[in-house]
Amino acid sequence: MSDKYDVIIIGAGPGGYVAAIKAAQLGLKTACVESWTSEEDGKQVLGGTCLNVGCIPSKALLEISHKYEEANLHFAEQGLEINDLKVNVGKMMERKLSVVKQLTGGIAGLFKANGVKSLHGHGRLLANRQVEVTDQNDKKTVYEADNVIIATGSDPIEIPPAPLKKGMIVDSEGALEFDEVPKRVGVIGAGIIGLELGSVWNRLGSEVTMLEALDTFLPAVDQQIAKETLKHFKKQGLNIELKSRVTGTSIEGDEITVKYEDAKGQQELKVDKLIVAVGRRPHTKNLLAEDSGVKLDERGFIFVDDICKTEAPGVWAVGDVVRGPMLAHKASEEGIMVAERIAGHKPQVNYDCIPNVIYTHPEVAWVGKTEEELKSEGEAYNVGTFPFAANGRALAANSAAGMVKIIADAKTDRILGFHVVGPQGSELVAQGVIAMEFGSSSEDLALTCFAHPTLSESVHEAALGVHDGAVHIANKKKKK
Repeated sequence: MSDKYDVIIIGAGPGGYVAAIKAAQLGLKTACVESWTSEEDGKQVLGGTCLNVGCIPSKALLEISHKYEEANLHFAEQGLEINDLKVNVGKMMERKLSVVKQLTGGIAGLFKANGVKSLHGHGRLLANRQVEVTDQNDKKTVYEADNVIIATGSDPIEIPPAPLKKGMIVDSEGALEFDEVPKRVGVIGAGIIGLELGSVWNRLGSEVTMLEALDTFLPAVDQQIAKETLKHFKKQGLNIELKSRVTGTSIEGDEITVKYEDAKGQQELKVDKLIVAVGRRPHTKNLLAEDSGVKLDERGFIFVDDICKTEAPGVWAVGDVVRGPMLAHKASEEGIMVAERIAGHKPQVNYDCIPNVIYTHPEVAWVGKTEEELKSEGEAYNVGTFPFAANGRALAANSAAGMVKIIADAKTDRILGFHVVGPQGSELVAQGVIAMEFGSSSEDLALTCFAHPTLSESVHEAALGVHDGAVHIANKKKKK
């Protein structure tokens, strides 16, 4: 038996590494186990899926591809002329990797600065809060802790009709590694991940077709916002086919044939690359000994209560491996909450105020209730919207697609939902999160002074519009 710790965290993604740093800052003797290994030098890599093959590299490519599309299609109309603009995919990938390395290396530095012990290997929870760590040489070491936090994240879901084949039929990780711009790209799944990856290659010149089995586009999103979003994606050239269920795939040479069923019957799609983006599942493979005391629910998630406690004393779980949205920031908030709970504090995560973002262009972001949810619950509400087409800053930036939408309780005026499709939606939604966290009313936002000219003025106008008081658009006529 090696040294005993106050806290051992299994997993160094956004939930795990944040929990480790916070626990150490609170004076707890802390260790963090991570198995991710660099293919270059065999050393441990921190940051999990998000930093290595998820959030960060995808956003790097989204940003680069957006700049290319802007220069290629929209600079001329703004008086900027560029000749012979080219895409260098190799340089793009180098840039992506440099961002990833900087951030993952930064976590290692933060561990050192805060006194977190980093354990390289596969972590497995045994009985009585013991953690077995198997290193690269299959050497097993058992550590003991007063508390264990499981933060092992999730993996892409694979589907039988489209078995992965390196470089051709790929998951979300493989879609970030193409060495050239494919002529034709197919995407199975038109959810958040599929839309982001499809957007990257569409902007760079690929012909992108997305096959979505559901009959509703972005069903979790407020449908007014979803319809507005779909309109803009179609203008960009994304071919999004709803009610299209993939039934099989075959590869002949460098071409993939995708068979699917839609309302018209059997169909075929021929592509050069196929991205499978149908969601993610919790990563619990070889994680739990039979006598660990930790239970999984029917979907494979670790069962926890409202404060992320499992049924095993002293064992907690956070992030993608537990219920709730699979979001890095949700994992981090849970990690902080658990670390502080272990230290004797009483924080709580407000799950009603977790923002969601799709990092396309325009960006889609929301927090709180949709109109559809409120209607199904029988709640009375008022709505205010404001288009970016009437916002001076958006027009000046040549980025005026979309709108801000605020939903408020009809009786109390408390903000129930905040929705954006448009420029910098990921930043603007934070205003809604803060307002809702403090229990603000739409009137509170309406009475707040916003700088001019800014995108945020659209938030102000949407809040004014909840009670038909928007200034820079015509309000709906009141019934007499």
